[in-house]
Amino acid sequence: MKNRWVLFVPLAIMGLLFGAFIYRLVTPAETLIQSQWIDKPMPLFDLPPATAGVEGLKSSQLADGRPRLVNVFASWCIPCRAEAPQLEALKAAGVPIDGIAIRDRPEDVAMFLREYGNPFDRVGADMQSSVQIALGSSGVPETFLIDGKGIIREQIQGVILADQVPEIVAKLEAMK
Repeated sequence: MKNRWVLFVPLAIMGLLFGAFIYRLVTPAETLIQSQWIDKPMPLFDLPPATAGVEGLKSSQLADGRPRLVNVFASWCIPCRAEAPQLEALKAAGVPIDGIAIRDRPEDVAMFLREYGNPFDRVGADMQSSVQIALGSSGVPETFLIDGKGIIREQIQGVILADQVPEIVAKLEAMK
């Protein structure tokens, strides 16, 4: 009987370790890194228009007294296409939205805005991702909630989902 326990205990320990290993393997780690700019003014920038027919974007324009969104996107970004209807819904709800196009050609930005809609008041071209890097943005799409004084209050990493739209509208309303 004692020999059975000697055999069973190491097997049980090995089974638990294997189970823990598999659990960690299939459970994603928290990989979201928040911007160092939360609760700070937007970094200074002056971006040219991303394409013809749109106004460029300056950080000074974000402190006009109206809370708004700044959406970091790219025409080549598949998730950005999926996010487009939610941005249109936010625009329809009266939310001012500015865009920063990352590493994109003007003709591609124009095609993206024609095909998926243009919810943006202004779209700046960040050809070298310098503003994206300064914001601590880790990819596209990424959206920042900016208060009326130009202070970054929240960062949304990844696609804005349809069920987040009312929450975002409420947060921006509360900033007024």
